[in-house]
Amino acid sequence: MARIDEELKSRFGSEQEKALLNVLFTAAWFRNQEVDRFKPFGISPQQYNILRILRGAKERMNMHCVKGRMIDRAPNATRLTDKLIAKGLVERERCEEDRRVVFVRISAKGLEMLEHIDELSRARKQCASTGLSEAEAADLNRLLDAWRDRTTT
Repeated sequence: MARIDEELKSRFGSEQEKALLNVLFTAAWFRNQEVDRFKPFGISPQQYNILRILRGAKERMNMHCVKGRMIDRAPNATRLTDKLIAKGLVERERCEEDRRVVFVRISAKGLEMLEHIDELSRARKQCASTGLSEAEAADLNRLLDAWRDRTTT
């Protein structure tokens, strides 16, 4: 892949501006890769995230907790979950004490799909992880954390 200035055919006013656009451009690039990765399974990256959250919970969760754990805290998480329910990947359960509260849990079919995705992803993750050394990844993580910390209002 080309450098950001070559890719966007642009000049930047500062290295900070270039860094910001580079992060946004790279995030979009990774997001497009994820969309392609999940397309054969008929789910979106956000739906995959919901399935992983539910698998990790090992028990039912209410939607408020699911939304709080999402990487991309989509306001449409309930609609995304409804689509997973329609596909049989998630099960819904109403709270007996308060009918307004809805619990969800991953189904056996959802677990099976995640296992299949995980198998296919192992090779991809190994390939992607060779793009940065352990030290480079640690540096990048430190820089991104510092950037967020310094720009929090």
